[in-house]
Amino acid sequence: MKQHVRFCTSSDGVRLAYATSGDGPTLVRAPHWFTHLEHDWTNPAMRPWVAGLSRRYSLLRFDQRGTGLSDRDAPIRSWESHVSDLGCVVDAAHVDRFALLGLSQGAAFAIAYAARNPERVSHLIICGGYIRGRETRGVPAAEIETLTKLVELGWGSDDPSFRQVFTTRFLPDAGLDAIHAFNDMMPLTASAQTAAAILRANRSIDVRAEAARVTCPTLVLHARGDLSIPFEEGRLIASLIPGARFVSLETRNHLILESDAAWRDFVSALEEFYPPICAPSDAHVFAGLTARERQVLELIAQGLDNAQIAARLTLAEKTVRNNVTHIFDKIEVESRAQAIVRAREVGLGARPVE
Repeated sequence: MKQHVRFCTSSDGVRLAYATSGDGPTLVRAPHWFTHLEHDWTNPAMRPWVAGLSRRYSLLRFDQRGTGLSDRDAPIRSWESHVSDLGCVVDAAHVDRFALLGLSQGAAFAIAYAARNPERVSHLIICGGYIRGRETRGVPAAEIETLTKLVELGWGSDDPSFRQVFTTRFLPDAGLDAIHAFNDMMPLTASAQTAAAILRANRSIDVRAEAARVTCPTLVLHARGDLSIPFEEGRLIASLIPGARFVSLETRNHLILESDAAWRDFVSALEEFYPPICAPSDAHVFAGLTARERQVLELIAQGLDNAQIAARLTLAEKTVRNNVTHIFDKIEVESRAQAIVRAREVGLGARPVE
């Protein structure tokens, strides 16, 4: 799937990189940390939030100032600048009315924007978010400063052990491949100085007053075992936004992976709340599979490994491996777990294994 990257200029002269991808109703993702418009597509932790959403919606997202493809030396004096930047991007993209998704710190920016621009936001979706920064919710100053110093000292180091502190909080139940990929991606998104500045700006976030003024339909989701953002923050958001619906997700991962059962729960709740115009636009992709490849993919979706598939179809295991490689290329996935998710989204794998 292709994306189109463009640039706009903020009110204080910062160049912001934004991207559009997919078809369907417009979904705008508020800015948050750990993004890079180019690398998001290949990182296991971020890919579902790009590729998965783009298969259902017309997705608009951007790298916040100081990160990704946006100006890397941009000043980050206050979290309020991100709310202003969000307005700049949607104006530049000529998006008049849209659903707004706030992930993690992006929840606060999305809530503030929705409260101040009710005529623009049709639906608000919050996942793993918070409306009170660490300082605001009473985290000890010493703990906050220790985390910030850790970023300043180890963010750009060749030794990933410093960054591993963040990874284990964001992805405690991820596999080694996802953990290593996330460790490697962090310094690609921002410099150590910018990462520390983001931490310092976000610790004073407080949008509780704005939350009470949100008028659009709102869906709030939060991982019950989230080690990065307390589950209570999700409950607080849902209690402050009038009429908000709350959904708990059974996972410890702050960034939900495509292989995580909670991802399917998130997608199901999202589609019910803000329906795509039609089913995920994968028909053209799956139409390119041969009859044999479709048979193999059906068995992959049922959970069989290559040896079991070979026995079931009376094929050599090498033949199955070749088919699997072709399937991955055609349906645009990089792992078996991603293939299972995509196949099940279009109804494959429903039959039980005999």
